[in-house]
Amino acid sequence: MKKSESERSVKAKKETVLKDLRKFGGNLYDQMEHGKFPWVEMPSRSTENIFYSPDVRQFILGEKSVKRHARNIRHIKPFTQMVWAGFFTSELVRNRKTSTLRDVYYSAQAYEMTFKDQPESNNILTDLETATGFAREDFNVYPEERSALFGDLTIEYTVPGYEGKQLNMTSHPDGVMLGPSVVSSEFAQNKCDKVIAIEKGGLFTRFIEERVHEKFNALLVLTAGQAPRATRHFLNRLNRELELPVYIFTDGDPWGMHIAMVIISGSANAAHLRGLTTPDAKWSGVYATDIVDYKLPTDPLTPVDIKRLHELEKDPRYTGDLWKREIKTFLKIKKKAEQEAFSRYGLTYIVDEYLPAKLDAMAD
Repeated sequence: MKKSESERSVKAKKETVLKDLRKFGGNLYDQMEHGKFPWVEMPSRSTENIFYSPDVRQFILGEKSVKRHARNIRHIKPFTQMVWAGFFTSELVRNRKTSTLRDVYYSAQAYEMTFKDQPESNNILTDLETATGFAREDFNVYPEERSALFGDLTIEYTVPGYEGKQLNMTSHPDGVMLGPSVVSSEFAQNKCDKVIAIEKGGLFTRFIEERVHEKFNALLVLTAGQAPRATRHFLNRLNRELELPVYIFTDGDPWGMHIAMVIISGSANAAHLRGLTTPDAKWSGVYATDIVDYKLPTDPLTPVDIKRLHELEKDPRYTGDLWKREIKTFLKIKKKAEQEAFSRYGLTYIVDEYLPAKLDAMAD
């Protein structure tokens, strides 16, 4: 993408977000000018109003709404906090600055706007997302967690001072941190034909050492456990904009299954947002059946693991044949295994044998 196109794209997004935030604040002024207590109406995020939609293949919010009203003394504090959050994030966007969730919590104190703790300020930002329809990343607010990526993809920065500069994702042997500047970048050149998302840092490093990106023409993405929202959005972009298939490798346990499913179909906590899911991504192991077929070293499932598997059985996202088969197998063998368990056959076995077999099976 040319520099001018990249700049226009960023400018247009900034103007759209600012326009919506100004509309959010303008509505409150209009209400007060008409002698009314200001109020904000937004979709309800209660569990009763969250549904799984097979059409969009993710959780969505229903038609119920809630009204936060300055007339109600119980609403005054969260109402005021959300108005401040709208002001603070508009300043971030207008000045093209970024902040972390932790920064937002502490920055409020400079305005004598206090929060009981960070979860409270995080929740207010989620309210602002719900009210405006934009994600906190659109407001330039990011979590502390960072993922990483490695492979023959060249991005073009759009952040101030770096506009037009390009960086190839093989430029650092430990991978390039997937921070705000990379997440907001444009794709300049891509030579990969697939994405391999990896749960754990040890396997990510092993894949780099074994040149998986070259052997399989892949872009490697470290999710570092449960993928942060920015990482899930980036995976969505890779799949949607570059049309790259996404394969997800996790530990062989119910929590690894859930890490994959959140990438594929999102979470109930983000039911008010779009663009965070990659519905066509594929969970590629470690399966419960892999534990059996490859005779992997295991640990016994804990009561918490088994309880979680029964919860997944009732989750509408896990109704496909693959998911049902693997849940049933986990409950039958009552064992789990880590990705590193393949090292019992040698350090490179997972790259030489397991990975090509799994990718071939996924392509069928």
